[in-house]
Amino acid sequence: MKIGILGATKLAAALGNKFLSSDTSVIFGVRENFEAKDIEWKILSRHADKVFGFKEAVLRSDYLLICCDNEHLVQLCECLSESDLQNKTVIDCTNASFGNEYDCNYFLIQHFLGGKNIYKAFNNLGLDYPNSDILGLIKETYYCGEEGPEKLKVKRLIEKSGFRAIDTGSSQSAFLLEAFFHLSKKIAANKKEKTEYHFKLISV
Repeated sequence: MKIGILGATKLAAALGNKFLSSDTSVIFGVRENFEAKDIEWKILSRHADKVFGFKEAVLRSDYLLICCDNEHLVQLCECLSESDLQNKTVIDCTNASFGNEYDCNYFLIQHFLGGKNIYKAFNNLGLDYPNSDILGLIKETYYCGEEGPEKLKVKRLIEKSGFRAIDTGSSQSAFLLEAFFHLSKKIAANKKEKTEYHFKLISV
C-alpha cells in the first residue's frame, strides 16, 4: 500500500509525517515549478524518492489524498482526469472557499473525475494543520462516501494516521462536512481572537 499526498500544504506534510511514523509508504505530489519555502517542505524535497510531480505521484500511489490549495485544485483535477484511477482510492481532504460556485470541493472533484466514487476525510483539520491545533487536541476526523469494501479501507487508513474515524454516511454528507469546517472558522472570526475553534463529538 502506497499513499500519495497531493498538494504542498501544511496539512499534506503533517498527514504524510503521521503515516510515515506508522511505517506506511508515502510519497508527495506537487505542482510544476513548486519551490519549497517552508522548512518541512525543504526537508522533504531533499529526498529524491519522496516528492514528485502530480502525474508521477498519482501513477505510483494506491491511495490519493487531495490536500492542495484551492487555487491549484483545478490543475490537480485535470491531472487526475487524465490518469488511470482504476484500483485507486481518492480522498478529498479540502474545503471550498465559502460561497464559491460549487460550494463543496468534493462535488467539483467528482465532476472532473466523471462521477468516480471518491471519499472525503480530514477536511475538519484545515489546510493549515497542525498550526490550527498547536496543542494537538483534535483526535478525530469525519469521513463520508458510498458503502462498500473501499469505504472500510478508508476507515482503516484514517485510523492508521492516528485519528478516530467517524462515519457520516454517503457522499451527500460532503456538503455537511465542509459546512462544519466553515462554521468553526466563522465562530473564530466572530470571537475576534487569534485562536481556533473545533468541535468534538460526544454521545449522551
